[in-house]
Amino acid sequence: MQSYPKGVTNMSAMSRREFMATSAASLILTATGKQAAETLTSEAIPEDKAWYSAMQRCGQINFNEKDPLTMDANAWMDYWASLKVNAILLNGGGIMAFYPTKVPYQHRSEFLGSRDLFGDMAEAARKRGIRVVARMDCNFAYEEAFQAHPEWFQYNANGSPRRHAECPWLYATCMFSTYFTEQMPAIYREMNHLYTPDGFFTNGWPSTGSLGVCHCPNCQKIYQEKTGGVPPEGTDAGSAVYRKYYGVYMDRITEIWSLWEKTAKEGNSNSVYVGNLGGGIDTVKDVKRLSEVAAWFNADNQGRRGNTPIWECAQQGRVARSVMDGRTVTNVIGAYSNTSIDWRHTAKAPAEATMWMAQATASGMVPWYHWLGGQPEDNRWRETGRVFFDWLAANQTHFRNRRSLANLAILYPQSTIAFYGSNGTHSRKLNRATIDQTDYLQGLYAALLQGRFLFDFVHQENLNAATLKPYRALLLPNAAYLRDSECEAIRDYVKSGGSVLATFETSRYNEWGVQREDFGLRDVFGVGVAGEVIGPFDNSYMHIDQPHPVLKGFTGTTILPGAEFRVPITHLKTEARNLSVIPHYPAFPPEMVYPRIRRTEEPAASFREQGSSRIVYFAGDVARSFWISGNPDLSRLLINSIHWILNGQSLTATVEGSGIVEMFAWETDSGFALHFLNYTNPNMTRPFVTQFYPTGPLQTQFQVPDGRKIASVRALRALRDLPFKQQGSTVQFETPPVVDYEVIVLT
Repeated sequence: MQSYPKGVTNMSAMSRREFMATSAASLILTATGKQAAETLTSEAIPEDKAWYSAMQRCGQINFNEKDPLTMDANAWMDYWASLKVNAILLNGGGIMAFYPTKVPYQHRSEFLGSRDLFGDMAEAARKRGIRVVARMDCNFAYEEAFQAHPEWFQYNANGSPRRHAECPWLYATCMFSTYFTEQMPAIYREMNHLYTPDGFFTNGWPSTGSLGVCHCPNCQKIYQEKTGGVPPEGTDAGSAVYRKYYGVYMDRITEIWSLWEKTAKEGNSNSVYVGNLGGGIDTVKDVKRLSEVAAWFNADNQGRRGNTPIWECAQQGRVARSVMDGRTVTNVIGAYSNTSIDWRHTAKAPAEATMWMAQATASGMVPWYHWLGGQPEDNRWRETGRVFFDWLAANQTHFRNRRSLANLAILYPQSTIAFYGSNGTHSRKLNRATIDQTDYLQGLYAALLQGRFLFDFVHQENLNAATLKPYRALLLPNAAYLRDSECEAIRDYVKSGGSVLATFETSRYNEWGVQREDFGLRDVFGVGVAGEVIGPFDNSYMHIDQPHPVLKGFTGTTILPGAEFRVPITHLKTEARNLSVIPHYPAFPPEMVYPRIRRTEEPAASFREQGSSRIVYFAGDVARSFWISGNPDLSRLLINSIHWILNGQSLTATVEGSGIVEMFAWETDSGFALHFLNYTNPNMTRPFVTQFYPTGPLQTQFQVPDGRKIASVRALRALRDLPFKQQGSTVQFETPPVVDYEVIVLT
């Protein structure tokens, strides 16, 4: 028998199963819900497509507990209709019901009274042709639920229940409890019968962040039975127990997701369940596994904090697209001022919010504009959203993307990002437990932007011949954790003529951090491991031994900055050594700053050709060292390396002109679209952007697939047709100065 804290008892007046058995008979489908469902299902959407597959604009208003007193449903829906949103997210229930619920222990808003706020808002939305998705919260419940069902909740190792940090009257629910399999489905069923929403969305769950470990009696039992261990206070990604628990945790997420998807469709076969999948490139939970149950991927990447680079939203789009295979991806854009200090009722700087919406759109996501509270005193955010969404709606035919036109791929190394360095052994090796595991990818990303490359992310679990076929080269930014099968896929890619750039400990470990005797890609790199990781060093260098195209542009020096960490390596065969290691020597005091050894036999990199493939391997963490230092020599090395491994392959777009821009190229329903995001800004790596600094004009060459004839080139933001020349498959034109965002469409 399970035990709970003293004084906590099971006081349920009606069991979950009893409620679910009677709910279908006792609830009546309202006329409003029926009429709305008939109207919405009559829209001109292909029979084989879900309604959300055609969505291009989305909105959300988050209710607070007092909103039922004053919220004007028609006024609010007039605003969202002015944005021409296809769907709106409205608070339904879970943590708090904004409708007259009959589900036991679902807390009603204290100010709801006789009002049905969700129903009012849903009716107003549907009158304006806007789809309605119920925003739910499954993460917390009130004291009354805790007292009646203590088995629904999470506990700490000392036996105390987990409460919300700022609202201690709220108790954290446990994913492994019947709260998720019975209580939440009961709420969905009630809302289905009352309103037939077009979908359900859960705030904060499951996210892509770290795994939580609950110490309730049920979780302790599950943990022991499934892993053979006891729930730890922390996590060690290299341990067998954690590996097993990771699998159990992911199994539970997919089980719940599938259950909620099935429940959503009980009331409306066109309905959908949408989980909240966090934000950014720092993911722990397996997004590939989640994509297998997610019909619609929602990223809750609302804004940036601290030293987050401005391009994080675009990165989010790349991560999501790497697993969703063309299915719907949305990104929540906070209209409020969220930074390292949150002000949730003041508007975000218009320039920052606009750039976030632009990045979502350019990267192939659907922008989802979001505000909190029904009585805003700061209304500056309204026009920001309206201006961008108006423009988006006016040009919507050019944003129906069919495929990316990039011919360069970056491996998204999720297992490395999630677990590398979480193992204590790795932290000791690197001698820096605080290393951000995304720095390796960020450094390469920044170099790609400087080099004006078009590229896609490829998730490591999608490494196969079909996925890699469109790409001339694959970049591996310290993909330290790789499965044997993933190494084999990369090996096959090289055999087929693909080229590779890799850095640092790529393939040194399997997917769980178990160290191999040598690199898993030893034969591809042409080098072997000669010792354990060395570093960190501030004052190490690389010596230029002989010329090579990768070393182009370094006239006037025979040394280059070395990486902070490196793997000692040795060539497997006698090969030309172009870069060698100069060992670290003191950086202070000045009298001691001189090399003890000027040259060594230890290679710092390997540049090799294998048939039509070219391979570059850097023994040091050059991409990360570039990211944290900003040293231009390291970015030049990376850019030169990418040009060399492309081996003369034409780039989809070649752009010359000033500024830092990120580019995306798509084949669309109407032709082709080349997106430019202007990041040239003093606040590029720190929020907020408050004004724009135009860059360009940009001399642009675009390679049209299959040599198709182009009749028109138009700049959608500048609102003008552009003169152009086409010779064969190459189209030349001048992109006008880019203020914030420009889209050039070729039709």
